[in-house]
Amino acid sequence: MLRSPARHLLLGLLLCLSWILPGPGGSAAWAARDTNSYDGNIYALYAGNGSLVPPRNSLADSLAEHRVTVLGFYLDDSADSKRFAPVFNELQRLWLRSAELILVESDLVQNRGDGGPSDPAHYWKGSIPQVVVFDAAGQVIFDESGAINIDGINAALTLATGLKPQGEGTSSNNEFNELNSEITYSR
Repeated sequence: MLRSPARHLLLGLLLCLSWILPGPGGSAAWAARDTNSYDGNIYALYAGNGSLVPPRNSLADSLAEHRVTVLGFYLDDSADSKRFAPVFNELQRLWLRSAELILVESDLVQNRGDGGPSDPAHYWKGSIPQVVVFDAAGQVIFDESGAINIDGINAALTLATGLKPQGEGTSSNNEFNELNSEITYSR
């Protein structure tokens, strides 16, 4: 028979293990950048920046105010979107004062009518991630889907704003743990 302090220690250990180990028939919840699983807000988790969604303004407002705009389509349960999340984070860092960044979950625009040029559904092509850059006149100057390099987006924003991004040079996406990565530049 265990004495009282030892019994308390054993019960505490068992309680801690019950929180850590999965229960019967269940599995532990693990975030994974390379799976199409829902892990929550991918910008908070994989880019370290939950301020990216929801966007501050709508596409209609941004175009009406003649702002250079980056429209990005993503899904929280897409491995491609998870890997691309640091790119949107870096775009916000580089262009926050010069361009509006509007991220739209593609589920919101799928299978619904086109509301015209001020509606994100008008530009949705059906694959993620997708990035559309508008100049101040509201003209599309960049529209690509898939594994888009940030350098192409930066070039479009440089053309639209007349400014150069802070991170000049060739970019690379460096992973520093299983969840997070950062964009770095080399000259």
